[in-house]
Amino acid sequence: MSTFIENLVNAKLRNMKNMNNIYEVGHVSKVKDYILEVVGLEAVGFYERVVIANHSVGYVTAIGKNSVKVALLQRTNAIYVGDEVVTTGFDFCAMYSKAAIGHIVDIFGEDRLLGEKFENLKPYMIETPAIPIMERGEVSRPFYTGIAGIDLIYPIGYGQRQLIIGDKKTGKTQIAVDAIVNQKDRNVICIYIAVNKTKKNIRELYDSLMRKGAMEYTLILAAFNDDEPPVSFFTPYAGLSIAESYMREGQDVLVVIDDLKAHADIHREISLLSDKVPGRDAYPPDIFYTHSRLLEKGCQHKDGGSITILPIVETRGGDITDYISTNIISITDGQLVLSRKSFEKGLKPAINYGLSVSRLGGAVQDKEMKKLGAVVRRKFLSYLETKEVYQLANVDEMSPEMQQSLKEGEQLQERLLQYKFSPRSADEIMRDFKEVVGKEL
Repeated sequence: MSTFIENLVNAKLRNMKNMNNIYEVGHVSKVKDYILEVVGLEAVGFYERVVIANHSVGYVTAIGKNSVKVALLQRTNAIYVGDEVVTTGFDFCAMYSKAAIGHIVDIFGEDRLLGEKFENLKPYMIETPAIPIMERGEVSRPFYTGIAGIDLIYPIGYGQRQLIIGDKKTGKTQIAVDAIVNQKDRNVICIYIAVNKTKKNIRELYDSLMRKGAMEYTLILAAFNDDEPPVSFFTPYAGLSIAESYMREGQDVLVVIDDLKAHADIHREISLLSDKVPGRDAYPPDIFYTHSRLLEKGCQHKDGGSITILPIVETRGGDITDYISTNIISITDGQLVLSRKSFEKGLKPAINYGLSVSRLGGAVQDKEMKKLGAVVRRKFLSYLETKEVYQLANVDEMSPEMQQSLKEGEQLQERLLQYKFSPRSADEIMRDFKEVVGKEL
């Protein structure tokens, strides 16, 4: 088998050297929504770009003994059994221009607001090799989101991968948007990757970022819910390839992926239509690798640039122990868990401080912030536990120490309240919380 593949590769190389490339032509033998079965392509490669019926574009997603599976990316006309499928000899690549910063674009290099392609488009590999360990540096620089509950209690560093997880309508996207807005004048490029979103949602996001002056340094890479599902599957990978190119130029990049649960569901749908063997919850067996190789791009590069990733995952009923959630929790460097109960009470951001974790913690804080954060975390978590136990008790019958502890906890909770687009600087956070716990520092 290895000799056969080697001979095919050598034959292709000889054709290229002799300027005698002859592309294979196959035929569609089965149409299953956006997945085609094609016969007659014996030397085609995995992920290779193919042209169907001279009007649509797809890529090879599976190679069988007598046929290959092709996933459609762009369909401009109906496709029928018997239509010609022509190979190109190249992997499918995303097209991107640096002039796209400040716009809503897709992986084909088109401005989705204007409906026009950018000039000077360059191909970007959908997937690139993982960044070697020897090229990675220590994650130690603080990445400020402007949200006190994060920067003080569950800090993020440049190059960290911090999951944002919670039910629908609990403020997950808003935390990521606030983090983007807070990067103004910090020399950070932000890439917001929208997976399977409505055009209305993305337009509202664009308008919000535009009003705050954040689109000057932000790229919205979107796959809408009316695009072919394989486009949504490829979009996060393309976004990380673009981010990696900026990082290798010494640039700090923030990447928001909204959201990976939708991405997992799309991968499951493509896999089932491609007749791949289903695993747990009908997801394909490679679902963990699907996300791990994506999130592995987040790092601090030794040459100074970094990729900080904030992936978002939507849960149901507050269950963070489902298959996809636990997979991504195990890949990332911590998680911000959002509570529907807190959100409905108006306690925003609705962070569940008992379940949230930052595995880097004080390693990405300066000395003073680390010291203050440790005290605030201990006191506030103690307050939340005490409040739950004694919520029906008569405060006047409590000991003076208990009353003081509850009073401090209420003050901390009040200072942790922060509504959208109201970022706080590190100095403001230090000042506000020192007023409550300063005597213990």
